[in-house]
Amino acid sequence: MANTSSRTLRLLSLLQTHRYWPGTELAERLDVSVRTLRRDIDRLRELGYPVEANRGVDGGYQLAAGAALPPLVLDDEEAVALAVGLQAAAQGGVAGIAESSVRALAKVVQVMPPRLRRRMEALRAMTVPAGWNGTGPSVDPGVLTVLAQACRDTERLEFGYTAAGGERTDRHVEPLRLVPLGRRWYLVAYDLTRHDWRSFRLDRLDRPRNTGARFRPRELPAEDAAAFVRAGLGNLPTSHAVEVLVAAPATVVRQHLGRWADVEEAGDGRCLLRMRADSLDWPAMALGSLGADFTVLSPPELLDHVHGWARTFGRATGTTDRD
Repeated sequence: MANTSSRTLRLLSLLQTHRYWPGTELAERLDVSVRTLRRDIDRLRELGYPVEANRGVDGGYQLAAGAALPPLVLDDEEAVALAVGLQAAAQGGVAGIAESSVRALAKVVQVMPPRLRRRMEALRAMTVPAGWNGTGPSVDPGVLTVLAQACRDTERLEFGYTAAGGERTDRHVEPLRLVPLGRRWYLVAYDLTRHDWRSFRLDRLDRPRNTGARFRPRELPAEDAAAFVRAGLGNLPTSHAVEVLVAAPATVVRQHLGRWADVEEAGDGRCLLRMRADSLDWPAMALGSLGADFTVLSPPELLDHVHGWARTFGRATGTTDRD
């Protein structure tokens, strides 16, 4: 059995990553008796964490929003700043932190008292973001938080969705994962009406509502959620199939862009990068961020796009003649 302090931290971590834990299951995860679990729960409450208990045979515990923010070594102003910063990071262009920012935001909002939530929303509403993807569609951070919590808690969702052709429908789904891909966010979920897996663009989704119904996750017919979204984009008639030879090792390129592209060794310290995109701006930006030479193999439109950017940057630095 772990010592009391480390076990308490483990208990808090489990409560923060799951909406509701049956008491017996939580005790088994901690390898303690139900009586010891109750003492540990009381210890968390003494520290200020609002743990709710349901009595009876099917009783259990869950971490709830309280009258005050639990002691996270943060004052009110710092907590609000943290939440707003996470919202900005979730919509920003820093590779690798968008998805983790949504997970962290879901944890913070879960225990944030209403008065701090109101301050957070007011600050966000009055702040103008300066993201790198200015032409990309915006996503309400509140929607991101609701969806992230539903994915975490395996709770069914209902929402309105507008298709590319403008048709609006109501959807009832079992959410699995949120995927940031290129300039957009996607929800991968099992559609209960169509009895199949779907990916939904978050900028076309509105009014997500938790139903309170839990579900057992189904097996996704893909390597992971990101691969499922990429495969779906490949079937769109408006998407571009990008193939580029990069003068850098595959391990380096995969570290930067592996989430959004397939990368394979090409010999002599080079690699072949393949990706699908609905806009040529994203692959051009991604390739430029590598800081390595590259050769566009396809499509020809991407080569023209890169030439256009080169002329623009050349004029800005005075290295080419002005048109």
